[in-house]
This record gives sequence, C-alpha cells and structure tokens, in this order.
Amino acid sequence: MKHAVLNTSSELDSNPDSPQPSRERIERIAAAVPAGKYGWPSRLRSYFIFDLLIWLYTIVLGIVSLPSSLFDPSGRIQHGFARLWSWLIMKTILSPVKVSGLEKIATSKAQVYAVSHASALDIPVLYVYLPFQFRIVFKKELLSYPIVGWHLKRSGQVCINQQNPAASIGSIRSALKTLKGGMPLVIFPEGGRTPDGQVKPFLPGAFFLAIKAQVDVVPVALVGTYELLPMNTYHIKPRPLEMRVGAPISTAGLKGHDIEVLSAKVQKAVEELYWGSSGTSFSAQG
Repeated sequence: MKHAVLNTSSELDSNPDSPQPSRERIERIAAAVPAGKYGWPSRLRSYFIFDLLIWLYTIVLGIVSLPSSLFDPSGRIQHGFARLWSWLIMKTILSPVKVSGLEKIATSKAQVYAVSHASALDIPVLYVYLPFQFRIVFKKELLSYPIVGWHLKRSGQVCINQQNPAASIGSIRSALKTLKGGMPLVIFPEGGRTPDGQVKPFLPGAFFLAIKAQVDVVPVALVGTYELLPMNTYHIKPRPLEMRVGAPISTAGLKGHDIEVLSAKVQKAVEELYWGSSGTSFSAQG
C-alpha cells in the first residue's frame, strides 16, 4: 500500500496578495500523487461502470422527471428528482464528502451561493449536500444538451449571460422573482469550469442579482472535484472531497456601481476557502 501526503502551507506563501499557488507548484503537487493509483484498472472501472451508470441515471430520471413539470411549474418536484440523481451518482463514484461551515448560514433565507467550479460533478455534490431547495444560474450552451437541457428549461433554473447581464432581461426578472420569493440561487461566477485547478477570475455580472435583490452572497468552495473529474476526460478518480461554506457577505446598501468591489470580495473569500487558510493537504493511497 503506497501512501503520499503533501502539505502545501509553505507553498502558499510565495504570493501574499493571493492564496492561489502557481501552476508550477500545482504541477508539483499533482506529481506527488502515485501514478499507479489511477492506471488502467481505474480507467476501465470509470469507463465501463461509473460512466455507464451515470448515463443510465441521467436518461431514466431525466425522462421520468419531465412530466412532473406539467403538475409543478415551480420545479420543486424536479429538484427532488435531481437530488435523487445526484445521490445515486455520489454513491456510485465512491467519493465521500466532508461538509464544513453550514452552521455559519441561515439555510432558510434566500441567498446567492457563489460556488467554485472545477468539474461536471460539482452539481451532484451541491444537490446532495446543500440541505435546501435552490435554483441554478446556468449558461445557455447547456440548453443544447438532450435531457439535461430539457430539465434545466422545465425545472425553474435561470439562464443568464453573466458577461452581459443586460442581454438577459427576462431571465433576470425571473431570477429576481425567485429570490424575492424565498428561493436561493446557486451561481458559478467563474463562468465555467476551471481548466487547470486554479480559481479563475470571477465575472462581476454574476453578482448583479444579489445586489438587485439585496440578499447576502455565500462563498462556497468545492475541494477535490478537479482531481476527481477535470475537463476533457471521462476518467473519474474517486477521492475524498470537501464542501467548504464561508460566512455570508452582505449586499445591504450596495448599488450597481459596487458590483466589481463585491465580486473581488467574494472571489477572495472563495479562494481562501478553496486553498485553506492554513495550507492545503493532498493525499493519496494506492
């Protein structure tokens, strides 16, 4: 049994203005994980068991959930289907999740949850471990995907162009109505998945809704999902994950011209959660 642990607290001190390590240091961290752990047996398990089961869950539950939108246009029933789909995926991929920080927030309040985005499997983690109904702000490209796009369109999720919020007036009105009706929103302020494991620059437009509705923004970091399933691969590499929830950031009194200041503040909070204030530990066994 091989075991490797690398504590990177000293690696994070090179740039006092940002908790993010350099690409070179990230590559050194990745190199410390034994390559044999995720060799061909792992690939075969992923391609012929994990991936096939996830597609099966998606097709079956996606099709079954669609008729529910005829009876419940609010999307609450479909949220239940999405949570079941996510629970099945998380049980299948053998990746336990440690949750911290939920005690810092009032989960009954409508808030905007700003989440780091590194993997397609971020969505199942959120559905299983956020203990309340929510709606997701997504980009329009996802509508082109069969079943997934249908579900997003029919379940009350919100399609907004975060680079140009003014181009999505109808969706913004719908999202504000959702927030003011007490339903939390989840946003991925990076605008898409990170290709390299670092937290990418936030799009200020992602926080337009929070300021407009005068609701708190809750920073959330999903740790380990990039290593679990990065972009451009179907090779799922089971590992322990973390969902770290930060203290809410108030938007009380903020106006449209404050959007970049709010964006920077939330990004700093997410980065600190993601990398850990005392350094990040990467471990692997094989």
